[in-house]
Amino acid sequence: MVSKAKETDGFAGGTRRHIPVLFKPMLEMVAPKDGDVIVDGTFGAGGYTRGILEAADCTVIGIDQDPDAIAGARDMLREFGPKLQMVRGRFSDLEAHMASVAKSCRIDPLVDGVVLDIGVSSMQLDQERRGFSFRNNGPLDMRMSQEGPTAADLVNGLSEEEIATVLWRFGDERKSRYIARAIVARRETEPFKETGDLAALIEKVVGKKHNDKIHPATRSFQALRIYLNDELGQLLQGLNAASKILKPGGRLVVVSFHSLEDRIVKAFMRLAAGRVPNQSRHLPDVNKETCPSFQIINPKPVKADRAEIEENPRSRSAVLRAAVRLEAPFIEYDEAVLGLKPLQL
Repeated sequence: MVSKAKETDGFAGGTRRHIPVLFKPMLEMVAPKDGDVIVDGTFGAGGYTRGILEAADCTVIGIDQDPDAIAGARDMLREFGPKLQMVRGRFSDLEAHMASVAKSCRIDPLVDGVVLDIGVSSMQLDQERRGFSFRNNGPLDMRMSQEGPTAADLVNGLSEEEIATVLWRFGDERKSRYIARAIVARRETEPFKETGDLAALIEKVVGKKHNDKIHPATRSFQALRIYLNDELGQLLQGLNAASKILKPGGRLVVVSFHSLEDRIVKAFMRLAAGRVPNQSRHLPDVNKETCPSFQIINPKPVKADRAEIEENPRSRSAVLRAAVRLEAPFIEYDEAVLGLKPLQL
């Protein structure tokens, strides 16, 4: 589904088309109205933000930790003026960001909607210098914020056991131990610097069949990226933060692309809606009498239809879940309460 977003080179204001995934159902779930304040916690190329701003006379707070996304928003800032406010930072810090914006713009720190599009964007994948993809060779980077350790630091510095655990835990890579062993052996003579170099080694270890749907290195690259950027931990923190800044009646809409992400969103929304699972004696007690703080809008997740998948193959794995904030006070959840594995090693 193509939004009204202009042609971009990946980030807002560029020259090549950006196709927001599940754009129409996202807009239906957010349901912006005149006077609303809505947070787009993963601004990216601004496709969702543009759609929301064009649907109603409202204000959008766009947040992104990627400096390229912030720089790319210049044209939209000129176009929409004060109706669009940009913040560089992680969506996991939504509460602090909204407190700051509310103070500077003199608006209510509680908002009418929060939209999150989780994971790496197609624009980041297309930029060789960012090192998220091995389709075109580039530096082994993978940092969302372009700050801190790189993926090269991980593969050149973690122990064999740590690398294997990362690949298995965050990528479901069945040959994680073989790959880890090969990485450690190779880096003794030459450290890894480029995506193509690492991808070639993984392909050699895993092997490639003619009917494989994905490249043999796909799961390993995904695992390194998720671990490096603490994407699962950031997601849970973001869900908790979104719940604190939403008004009663405010809507939380989350689009995820991987089962690990969707598992967190699903468990979070179900528990916040009062759907308490059967308790394990190994998990902290969850009070079944606690009033629900959310009502799930779509018990069955929304997925892309055939037409959207044909136009934008990335949408094939997308899952949209949405919930509306209720009056009850929110209880902050961690992975143990949600019945999830630890989000960090």
